[in-house]
Amino acid sequence: MKKIYLDYAATTPVEPKVVEAMRPYHSEKFGNPSSIHSYGQETRAAIEQAREKVARLIGAKPDEIVFTSGGTEADNMALEGVAFANETMGNHIITSSIEHPAVLECCRFLETRGFSVTYLPVDEFGVVSPESVRAAITEKTILVSIMHANNEIGTIQPIAEIAKEIGVRSSESGRKIYFHTDAVQTVGHIPANVDELGVDLLAVSAHKLYGPKGTGFLYVRKGTKLVSLIHGGSQEHNRRGSTENLTGIVGFGAAAEIAAREMGSEIKKMTPLRDKLIKDVLAKIPDTQLNGHPTLRLPNNVNFSINFIEGESILLNLDLEGIAASTGSACSSGTFEPSHVLKAIGLSYQLAHGSIRFSLGKHTTEAEIDQVVEVLDKVVKKLRAMSPLVKGGK
Repeated sequence: MKKIYLDYAATTPVEPKVVEAMRPYHSEKFGNPSSIHSYGQETRAAIEQAREKVARLIGAKPDEIVFTSGGTEADNMALEGVAFANETMGNHIITSSIEHPAVLECCRFLETRGFSVTYLPVDEFGVVSPESVRAAITEKTILVSIMHANNEIGTIQPIAEIAKEIGVRSSESGRKIYFHTDAVQTVGHIPANVDELGVDLLAVSAHKLYGPKGTGFLYVRKGTKLVSLIHGGSQEHNRRGSTENLTGIVGFGAAAEIAAREMGSEIKKMTPLRDKLIKDVLAKIPDTQLNGHPTLRLPNNVNFSINFIEGESILLNLDLEGIAASTGSACSSGTFEPSHVLKAIGLSYQLAHGSIRFSLGKHTTEAEIDQVVEVLDKVVKKLRAMSPLVKGGK
């Protein structure tokens, strides 16, 4: 049985060239980057080269990059770092109702520390209105956090337009309102230039763009007031204590370099495959709908709600057929509550539970898309035949 992987939004395989770039730093090039001898100088140079590569990918300056353990830490550093550094200026934060838990849980933590958080609604496609952001800003607002693209439904947010609205309110009030975006799903896959987006902070994770797990970075625009969350050393220009993840950072640099070179061709390849998957599934399987924006979505993301059956059952049956996908119908806590994203876009309980996400990658082929459609149709017919919600199956 040929296995088909369509869960690239969860994680990607590490590129062979990335593995090769990392290999020497597991053995002969092992010095502590903080050491002043030649071993340390060698690894310090490797880290700074990687910093230049990831900075180039987003149009930033190398000294604006803070390496972290991943996207979650980068999001936490942005929100908590800005909140605690600027709490004398205000205690109000604005975010959206469909953010990744790395942002939402951090906001809930900050609420226990005296901060006030506004959770903006989205429309039926999962889009945050720039006008709603502007309307939510008060004299106490210090930070806005809106993700670049949603990890479940793939909708790309109007980040540049939101930044303009924040800029208008900042000018009117005469004080800085910082803007953060979780770009874990976008960097390396679609253009994400920090100046064009107009953001002050941007979070990225290496394993989403064919790099190693356990490595990420936070872009921090020069002049941003941010307190450190990890104390104990002067690493990362005193912004994050702890000996650097040398091999991970080197791998991240290599992955960023490849992504910058191949992004355009990947978009051209994956967009028609994505559209084919959407078209074929909607045409072949009745009572099925696409979730997220029909066009303003990631080139590799497809999220369906398939009526009358549960996403987990679809997922397990696909896995038995060698197809890896994911479902957003249940949250990570293991409860039976539907995804907060699907609830936020107004799906019924039944449709939210029948959701499944396919995310394509650079190794996906048209033949695989055809096979997935064929197998999905078979699985849906089998499950609907057993479903108490539909007589005789569909």
